[in-house]
Amino acid sequence: MSATFASLRYVNYRYWFIASLIASTGAWLQRVAQDWYVLTVLTDHDASQVGVVTALQFMPIILFSAHAGVLADRIPGRRLLQCTQVGVGLVSLIIGLVVMTGTGQLWHQYVLAFISGTISAIDTPARQSFVGELVPADKMANAVALNATAFHTARLIGPASAGFFIDWWGVGPVFLIDAGMFAAPVIALALMRADRLYPRTLVPRARGQLAESVAYVHSRTDIRIILALIFVVSALGMNFQMTSALMATTVFGKAAGSFGILSSFMALGSILGATGAARRAPRLRTILMGAVFYGSAEIALGLAPSYWWFALLSIPTGFGMLTMNTSANALVQTRTEPDKRGRVMALYSLVFLGATPIGSPFIGWVGTTFGARWALLVGGIASLGIALVCGAWAMIHWKGRVVRRPSFPWVGVDADSSVDAPRRSVTSA
Repeated sequence: MSATFASLRYVNYRYWFIASLIASTGAWLQRVAQDWYVLTVLTDHDASQVGVVTALQFMPIILFSAHAGVLADRIPGRRLLQCTQVGVGLVSLIIGLVVMTGTGQLWHQYVLAFISGTISAIDTPARQSFVGELVPADKMANAVALNATAFHTARLIGPASAGFFIDWWGVGPVFLIDAGMFAAPVIALALMRADRLYPRTLVPRARGQLAESVAYVHSRTDIRIILALIFVVSALGMNFQMTSALMATTVFGKAAGSFGILSSFMALGSILGATGAARRAPRLRTILMGAVFYGSAEIALGLAPSYWWFALLSIPTGFGMLTMNTSANALVQTRTEPDKRGRVMALYSLVFLGATPIGSPFIGWVGTTFGARWALLVGGIASLGIALVCGAWAMIHWKGRVVRRPSFPWVGVDADSSVDAPRRSVTSA
């Protein structure tokens, strides 16, 4: 088996990979179907109500992610994930029954969106820390990258499948199909062989555990620099749900449905970036060069002369985005002490996901005031700028240097960030 798919040698990870692909496809089915239901059935094409539902899905992630990380470090991963997957499936089942019986109201979707977001807030750090129990430590980065590949493969399959199912059967059965798909991770978790797991030490209940994780991250400049980079890029450079739609409709004069094609091109590049990251160990220089490449590609997107040029340039943009994101996620996981991994990854998710609602209103204002191209250009310039700032900081702090290499990336920052990766608890410092 090639190095790209090395983690699939482990039976428990194979179960999880297949189940994650199925469940992630179901999640995209639910997202598209819920937006369609709110837009066409519960309202008269009121996009603002779709925005409210989306906001209610993200709000719990911002509110509860940090505390969910504490749970992830206290509770066995299999047990916690079985609960969250059952919960998500039940939400889809309830929505499906409400739709099928014709009793749905808008406020139902508000409540269910918030409940779904709350479950997702608990699920995300648990899911990320659980990877370390499925494969040995030296394969964790590869497993993280393959997880990203599964997610973005689902991103290609899910929206297209949702459109097909809605046309053929209506929106109600889509939710029922989605509910059934979330049974896959529950079954996979039950089938896993306990003797093939790599259990981590659970943290007993104690006061101050959240503060301890914040102090730990504060003591780790290698993690802090990654969080700073991810925050700026996520806030200003990853608003494609909005910017791509604006470019397609206001600049290129396309129908709203053409946005789906752009999403597919972006997802294709994302898969290439994730599989590329799976071949190599995560390094800070890979993250920085991925961010430089991504920022440059986003600037090119803003200057694209036509719709199809925009679509083609979305492929390298997706590639750079996932090279950066997957490597950053893997590096933080592999460099974090196992007993703090859930809490640290919760903080990572909070920065990654919480930055978008902060930056998107500003990018939206830029797009409305100055045009859609400037919304992309500002995001690209910000992403490129923070990558260069972080690279300069690394060269100064870690006595790094710019080097040339025969393989991609052809240039990079060669610095020893391991000086800021202590294998000890901050309480012993």
